[in-house]
Amino acid sequence: MKARNLLIAAIGLLAFTLSASPADWLQFRGPGGLGIAGDKNLPVKWGVQENIAWKAELPGPGASSPIVVGNKVYLTCYSGYGLDKAAGDMKDLKRHLVCLDRASGKVLWTRDVPQSLPEQAFSGPYITLHGYASGTPACDGQRLYVFFGKSGVFAFDLDGKQLWQGSAGDKTHGWGSGTSPVLTKDLVIVNASVESGSLVALNKSDGKTAWTAKGISSSWNTPLLVDVPGGKQELVVSSQGRIRAFNPQSGAELWNCHGVDDYVVPSVVASKGVVYAIGGRSNTALAVKCGGQGDVTKTNVLWRINKGSNVTSPVFHEGHLYWANEERGIVYCVEAEKGTVVFEERLQPTSGRIYASPVAADGKLYFLSRQSGAYVVDAKPQFKLLSHNAIKDDPGPFNANPVVSNGQLLLRSNRYLYCIGKN
Repeated sequence: MKARNLLIAAIGLLAFTLSASPADWLQFRGPGGLGIAGDKNLPVKWGVQENIAWKAELPGPGASSPIVVGNKVYLTCYSGYGLDKAAGDMKDLKRHLVCLDRASGKVLWTRDVPQSLPEQAFSGPYITLHGYASGTPACDGQRLYVFFGKSGVFAFDLDGKQLWQGSAGDKTHGWGSGTSPVLTKDLVIVNASVESGSLVALNKSDGKTAWTAKGISSSWNTPLLVDVPGGKQELVVSSQGRIRAFNPQSGAELWNCHGVDDYVVPSVVASKGVVYAIGGRSNTALAVKCGGQGDVTKTNVLWRINKGSNVTSPVFHEGHLYWANEERGIVYCVEAEKGTVVFEERLQPTSGRIYASPVAADGKLYFLSRQSGAYVVDAKPQFKLLSHNAIKDDPGPFNANPVVSNGQLLLRSNRYLYCIGKN
């Protein structure tokens, strides 16, 4: 039996190696979920007729980011309902998993996903801002995993064959659903704060529930797997009022601390066993040392400041945290060790709302606004705007995070996916 298990593990590792490369972007915010890439010679300037390798029309809008697996790009869309102010008939709502050719942008196939209705109605100022396809797919090199709120968690093979459908709850919310799957060993984990007030782990093999952790309140962010001393990992999520860490294999809570006193959209980031969180309408940022037990508010919270963002997540780069405030268009740089604000500078021209989280790569920070273009900023603790780039014939919105792939950028609007950079 032991030899058989070793053989199965070896075959799985070989399959992953053949399907995915180190340059792939396999999940929300890329490698480790941190929004960091090692690519060089990335583009600084682009426009309608400059530095666009290809442009692909999508079968519907969405706020999810693309992922890259080898020579394929995968993302999610929706259609049939909630496309404009008229909304339409909810029974016509469809969600799609879409596969494109990485080299050309050609749509290779689209798979419709079964719906559980009724969904949150497309009305008011909330779900209208991002729609019904906001969770980024995740891939382990063999399968794709997507989360569509009350419709469930789905597994597909890389050719789009649906393998299973699992449930994470059946509730809805005026803000809709917007978290992405996290993969660890044999598990798919989703933050189902909206759907069931829980973190839910499902088995990769069949979609059955492996564990559930209750008490996740007003949390729209994707959890992060954090490496801690001793070769262990913690699963950390920012929830209303508390940052909580769990054993990713069992769901047992390890520690918690006072966090953001509001609903929380930004995901945490981490470096060297320290978690950094921002969020809330009151704009909070804090640092917490991992590896504790119980309530670690008095022992492990390293600093807390009244700066933050209500939507965008931060990025950690060379000892500093960077993020953009979603309403004010201000870029912050904070010294990660002490929480000292190094700079706060307003983007010019005016950015309007920013919902996408930044990416750090090639010594640059890429900030993508919803409707006013992209801003490239020097990734140093001295503010320097390198360029402002707008695709003027596409009004957006651009809600998805930028993706780095083979020295190029992938930018997704509601209508198109763009590959930015030289062919």
